[in-house]
Amino acid sequence: MATKKCRIVFVTPAYHCGVVEVAGSWPPLGMLYLAAQAERAGWDAEVYDVMTLRHDLKDIRTHFQSGNYDIVATTAITPTYQAARDLLAVAKEVNPSCTTLVGGVHPTFCFREIFDQDADAIDYIIAGEGELALYEFLKNFDVITRRHQTPGLIFSEEDDLSINIAKPFNEELDDLPVAWHLLDWSIYQYYSIPNSRLGAISTSRGCNYACTFCSQQKFWNKTWRGRQPERVVSEITYLKHKYSINVFLFTDEYPTYDQARWEKLLDLIIEADLGIYILIETRVEDIIRDEAFLTKYRKAGIVHVYVGAEATDQATLEKLNKEITVSQSRRAIKLIADYRMISETSFVLGFPDETKESIEKTFEMAKEFDPDFAHFLAITPWPYSDFYQEVKNSIEVHDYAQYNLIEPIIKPDNMTLDQIDLAIVNCYRKFYMPKMLDFKKQKDPFIREYLLTATKLIMKSSFLIKKFARLGINPVAMMNKILGR
Repeated sequence: MATKKCRIVFVTPAYHCGVVEVAGSWPPLGMLYLAAQAERAGWDAEVYDVMTLRHDLKDIRTHFQSGNYDIVATTAITPTYQAARDLLAVAKEVNPSCTTLVGGVHPTFCFREIFDQDADAIDYIIAGEGELALYEFLKNFDVITRRHQTPGLIFSEEDDLSINIAKPFNEELDDLPVAWHLLDWSIYQYYSIPNSRLGAISTSRGCNYACTFCSQQKFWNKTWRGRQPERVVSEITYLKHKYSINVFLFTDEYPTYDQARWEKLLDLIIEADLGIYILIETRVEDIIRDEAFLTKYRKAGIVHVYVGAEATDQATLEKLNKEITVSQSRRAIKLIADYRMISETSFVLGFPDETKESIEKTFEMAKEFDPDFAHFLAITPWPYSDFYQEVKNSIEVHDYAQYNLIEPIIKPDNMTLDQIDLAIVNCYRKFYMPKMLDFKKQKDPFIREYLLTATKLIMKSSFLIKKFARLGINPVAMMNKILGR
């Protein structure tokens, strides 16, 4: 144990790309798990949510100057890595003696590149699942030889890279505490539901599928672990009563994997009768599998379901190793609508063999699938994915900040990056123009207002305003004209 009361601050990167933030301000759940381990090790912990507060590096510098931190820690996926590095560099400038630490998917796999380029800003990486490793790191912080034995720790020492073997994943997820008390919950909202306070819950970790473009299956080594339904519902109940949270995002990659467990979880949520709304992501085949009890989804409070259709032709699905069929995607989206839930999916464009004709075919099929919300995304090769190796000769953009599914990265053989970019915004325009009128005619008042509010948010988002400007279109004016406002 450290001999004095030390302080650690967990900081979200100052990164914005206008997609996820359109829908709400999201609690940094992963950092709350880590902060709980810091407190367990006897440290003072703080969570500084730069992303939600929309602070920049100047604000971050001021924050660091106002405190005395022994460790500044952050996390990163590929597009947020540069912002994560920059905030750690500022921490070193303000206090050269502080220790800097980063974890997450990108550092777990790209640690050699990080220490080659950014060793001045970054002292340590914790690879993989971070909670128990962080606890050991902090508990042994004062004795550097013991600190350096932390499982999963990666660091540079005398120009050599030390890579410690990580422990196996923690099987008892319910034993991991969460430092809920460290957040100012008033800043977390889900914009499509009035007077909402948004919380985040993890009911499971991992995914045992092998989609070639995905980072999660690689990070979790194609494993899946579920929490006990009773513990999940207890946590939801606590957050509802303690912090007035009424909208819950299930952050799981794959919450529905174990059907019996999933149905029991729904039953317990229904029994608790908390009057909450739930947002989930799952696979299309599980929606079809659960048709006999989809009424329980809605009774439990599930109002929004994202399923990854990704493509509208079977050849592309097989290329991505999605292990689903086009007809399954179509069927799942229809079922979600039939049971009065909002459907959302995505379609990826910009493969090396992409053509104007293939994009038009994808769009026509997307219309036929008829989800409530569709995202037309630029296929993005994470630098550690299997897919990266397949397409690396076609990659033209190497700025990780643009690896955000919005900016095209791959140049197709018969198209330019600019043409892909224009095709994406055209898909959005052609999809949402008729959708707005459909939403206005929706008979269910909750669903109607939800759909219209969400569409307004999408049309007002910075990334669409910027991209629509290339077509000479103001998306907000277009929306108001269609809706007669």
